[in-house]
Amino acid sequence: MEKVNIRHSIFRTLLLSMVVLFSFSQTSYSQEDSGTADAAVEESDSGASGAEGDVAAGKELFNSLCAACHKPYKKATGPALHGVSDRHDRQWLYEWIKNSAAMIASGDDAAVKIYEEYNQTPMNAFPQLSHEDIDNILAYVEQPKPEPVQVAGGDAQADAGGGYGSGVSTNVVLGILAFVLLLLTVILVLVNKTLNRFAEVNGVPIVASEKRKPIWKAFVENQFLVLVSSVFLLLVGAYFVYGFFMQVGVDQGYAPVQPIHYSHRIHAGDNQIECKYCHSSARVSKTSGVPSLNVCMNCHKSVSEVAPETATEDYTKDFYDGEISKLYDAVGWDTETQSYTGEEKPVKWVRIHNLPDFAYFNHSQHVSVAGIACQECHGPVEEMEIMRQEAPLTMGWCINCHRETKVKVEGNKYYDKIHEELSKKYGVETLTAAQMGALECGKCHY
Repeated sequence: MEKVNIRHSIFRTLLLSMVVLFSFSQTSYSQEDSGTADAAVEESDSGASGAEGDVAAGKELFNSLCAACHKPYKKATGPALHGVSDRHDRQWLYEWIKNSAAMIASGDDAAVKIYEEYNQTPMNAFPQLSHEDIDNILAYVEQPKPEPVQVAGGDAQADAGGGYGSGVSTNVVLGILAFVLLLLTVILVLVNKTLNRFAEVNGVPIVASEKRKPIWKAFVENQFLVLVSSVFLLLVGAYFVYGFFMQVGVDQGYAPVQPIHYSHRIHAGDNQIECKYCHSSARVSKTSGVPSLNVCMNCHKSVSEVAPETATEDYTKDFYDGEISKLYDAVGWDTETQSYTGEEKPVKWVRIHNLPDFAYFNHSQHVSVAGIACQECHGPVEEMEIMRQEAPLTMGWCINCHRETKVKVEGNKYYDKIHEELSKKYGVETLTAAQMGALECGKCHY
């Protein structure tokens, strides 16, 4: 009998390779960037630029009294306040902040110059502020301008995904698995060849398997299976075709990119601006309307940049400030002179919610008469960074709402008489919109 040599070098090579790869993956990710901790931003001393006072108290006073017209490091309605202690005497600042109008009337040169430079815009008087309060405000505005925090988004994501905690990169693990799979395939081929050689040496005949009829041929010859399969395929096809056509014109989840990024999360969520402050026509009109840029400038005339804590991983402070700059460019607002240039540019907003022309919907009837909150139809807009169509806005969706929604008749004289008659008719105390005729075709189609 011929002896067949089975070499074990393949298994030894496999084990050695796996040990080397795991050792490399553990050591390659064990080093940490020691410079990250050293790059932390140090807090500024409260007595920066020679201004003595409580910075925290000064920040609170500044935000409540001064922030509407002033910014620490750039012009707004009034001048930038950083460095004001170097430009003016402290006693002069006390008198100016407490009663600027009196100083202008007295003919003080510095006071008149500021008044003329800023379009003769009067400054509010703050006689209630003590010298200590003013010192605190000055201590806050005289702090050095903080350096912007650079966030390496790619590196941070790589660290989070790479797994400092696990010590092994996902790519390394996948590479090891692919390598092991390849080695197993090679081993199976070698084992198959070895067994065939054993059989050949020992004279064991290798019987070829009988040829069987192809499964497709057996299926075609069975008429019952063909009939059942055809009916099944027709029903499945009809189901998907029906579903496809029922989704035509349904844009649920539609969230287009607008020419100027507007964050409902910041405005309606963080700042709690009432929806109808911007969409004021929703109270009295069929449509909610697109707010004019003048409405935006009511606030952004003073708010030229966002707070650092407003930024997220996806949207940085620089991004938001850039979008405010787009607003200024559209309305022709010059931040240096704090005035309009008269050069306006149209903003081509992309419509999100759009009902068919044959469907009638009145915002005022739902908002003012029915008292329905905007979130009932538009979803949690106060959480949306990018506005999207939350509801399907289909006929069935509207009808279900009319069937389930109880009409608020308390304190609404519009419904007094009709509620009294219909409650007797249906024998109920509360009525739904459907019971008041909201399912009639002519209500929405005419």
